[in-house]
Amino acid sequence: MQTLFRSLPYLTFRKALLLRLLMVPNLFLSRATGLENLPKSGSAIYVFNHNNALESLLVPVFLMFHLGGRTVSFVIDWMFGKIPVLGWLMRLTDPLYVYHKRSTVPLIERRRPVSPLQGVVERCCERLEEGGSIGIFPEGKRNPHPARLARAKPGIGHIVLRSGKPVIPVGIDFPLRRRKGRIPVFGRMVLTIGAPLDFPESSERYAALKARSGSNAECRRELHALAEAATGALMQKLSALCGKTFGDPEPPLSGSFAYNHTTCKKELPCPV
Repeated sequence: MQTLFRSLPYLTFRKALLLRLLMVPNLFLSRATGLENLPKSGSAIYVFNHNNALESLLVPVFLMFHLGGRTVSFVIDWMFGKIPVLGWLMRLTDPLYVYHKRSTVPLIERRRPVSPLQGVVERCCERLEEGGSIGIFPEGKRNPHPARLARAKPGIGHIVLRSGKPVIPVGIDFPLRRRKGRIPVFGRMVLTIGAPLDFPESSERYAALKARSGSNAECRRELHALAEAATGALMQKLSALCGKTFGDPEPPLSGSFAYNHTTCKKELPCPV
């Protein structure tokens, strides 16, 4: 119980009490290694593999608790913000909503807000520039496959290279997955927090291309290729941390900037 009463200097008394209460399930269901890799200050991008619905509730609480109460704005589907109680809890983290998915619940779908003018990449970069931190599941949806990571879209790569912020990879695994080869709906989980990653050379190249990409199709293709390469490197690191394999069964991008596992180090300072 001593862990539950650690200092939470970034929160008011009431918010600290609420976070401690929400942390109680984590004391029984979660354990972590690599907590020393969490930054002591400053903004960062936290990336996770995504397995089941339960971790969507436990992981943000766990992370913010071990950051001393610092807010991490998670990128989540808009409909979760409309669910009673759950939506209120999520709003406490100042989330970044994604609006392109439709809710399967008609009552909630009727409350679907108008999408913002800016895309999620722009809003994430703004939050980071303001000194905030963000949390992202690059797979974009729950992936119950017990052995393989799903393909991630390159949006996370654009955020990383455009912002230049450090990336903290966090692998999520389950003892049950290792024993029985399946992802549990409810079960104990293990978080492995990796060392911070960054891509300084690729970020500089990205910024230079971005400055002259308005009407240049070749620049835009290279921007996308750089983002794909950064995304692939991050997913490889998550693979090592969570125990699932990472491989893209779909054909890679064509052209000189295509990402593949064997040429990663030639095309970008791959940190894995």
